[in-house]
Amino acid sequence: MYYSGRGELVPDELSIELWKESILGAVEARRFKPELDTLVLDGIPRNLKQAELMRSRIEVLRIFHLSCPERSTLVERLKKRALKDNRLDDANEEVIRKRLETYETETKPILSYYDPALIYTIDATQSPARVLWEILGVITGMSSRGNPGRDHRPEPGIKRRLRSYIE
Repeated sequence: MYYSGRGELVPDELSIELWKESILGAVEARRFKPELDTLVLDGIPRNLKQAELMRSRIEVLRIFHLSCPERSTLVERLKKRALKDNRLDDANEEVIRKRLETYETETKPILSYYDPALIYTIDATQSPARVLWEILGVITGMSSRGNPGRDHRPEPGIKRRLRSYIE
């Protein structure tokens, strides 16, 4: 909460450690079964260092780049979401703008780290339901659109998402 309240990212090593603990807890509670379930990560890795730290732990099959080129639209949507979710620190426009700056300098460069064929750009100005629908379409292979030259059929062995997540 300390970092996010100021629009900053949690330090990389701490983020990865918290992620590992979360995955381990989900496996132990049988909420996540690596041999059966698809693991979808949201917000991690957030930068190139985290991507490198996670490289030996996961096999990345898809990357969803939620794009909203109009910053003023994005700021307004984030403010509304924050108020709806009663996260008043997230409704502060200065904090939102700091997060957007951090995204541009820290997170966006991660797109160049991965094979472009893995990246699916989705228009984030659509309704949340439509964005989810498009993501699920790509995951299940039912997408009617996608990156040129990409086949959306599920891959053989798609169940093996997570390599050794505990080291």
